[in-house]
Amino acid sequence: MVRARSGRVTSRLAAALAAAVLASAGILAAGTAPAAAAPPAAHTPTAHTSAVPGHAVTGYWQNFDNGATVQKLRDVNDAYDIIAVAFADATDRPGAVTFNLDPAVGYASVDDFKADIKAKQAAGRSVLLSVGGEKGAVSVNDGTSAQNFADSVNGLMDEYGFDGVDIDLENGLSATYMTQALRAVHAAHSGVVVTMAPQTIDMQSPQTEYFKTALGIKDFLTAVNMQYYNSGSMNGCDGNVYAQGTVDFLTSLACIQLTGGLDPSQVGLGVPASPRAAGGGYVDPSVVNAALDCLTRGTSCGSFTPSTTYPGLRGAMTWSTNWDAAGGDAFANQVGAHVHSLP
Repeated sequence: MVRARSGRVTSRLAAALAAAVLASAGILAAGTAPAAAAPPAAHTPTAHTSAVPGHAVTGYWQNFDNGATVQKLRDVNDAYDIIAVAFADATDRPGAVTFNLDPAVGYASVDDFKADIKAKQAAGRSVLLSVGGEKGAVSVNDGTSAQNFADSVNGLMDEYGFDGVDIDLENGLSATYMTQALRAVHAAHSGVVVTMAPQTIDMQSPQTEYFKTALGIKDFLTAVNMQYYNSGSMNGCDGNVYAQGTVDFLTSLACIQLTGGLDPSQVGLGVPASPRAAGGGYVDPSVVNAALDCLTRGTSCGSFTPSTTYPGLRGAMTWSTNWDAAGGDAFANQVGAHVHSLP
């Protein structure tokens, strides 16, 4: 299935609404979702050996052809430490997902795809299955769908060798049941890599469902790579409104997560790899690097300067490795090198 991944466009009206949420909830509140009991212990997980470095670069690999460079996993630039395979498909069982390799990407067989996953892992990379996208139709909103989600993700991790799962649901989620589902995945695969790619509106306060989910799995969450694009202007942690496509947008919105309960190692900056990769919010790699320096070192800031520095910041993400390749791997070469040079 051909999908375009983008966030819903958020207007200044949404920013004003978010301001009210910030005012009523407070950006320092620490909401958490209740944990659920672990699933039955009859699962035999596949061993995964790759580990995410302290400063990591995440890229989405497109399991479809939408005009960007078509790649096999083996073609993905080595700068990417985490590769999120986009996307899982919904099934007729509520909450359950499956994966269908698109013939458009050129694999002769599923076994060849699995071999590429193993090769990336042998080189120290993590390969995840991403659930969602702009047209994703997966809903986890009760106990049954949560268990179906966990069972299917666990099964796909074992079948394909995925290191974990990326949550990119752009049509809302339930913190209670997504937390339950992800805890069941973690119970079966203790080393699971879990990333999330919420839209900006979804991370304006610790009281939003996405933020509560992140906090609810904070003990094993790898990174939240929020989509700093297709957003419109939004509130920063100082209550001021900042326009997308600027260094202030990246730093002031990251500040909400950093002061709202997430560890710096769980925060990444998600941006498009090229102007064609998203409807709005593209920034030059130099702007991403400036934002990384502002947050980690207190240098290269715009008008917004965080009250402290976060040298442990996880890194950056891009949609997508395919669009990056179409532009000469500018993100991988420039942002990737910068992330890996952070102390």
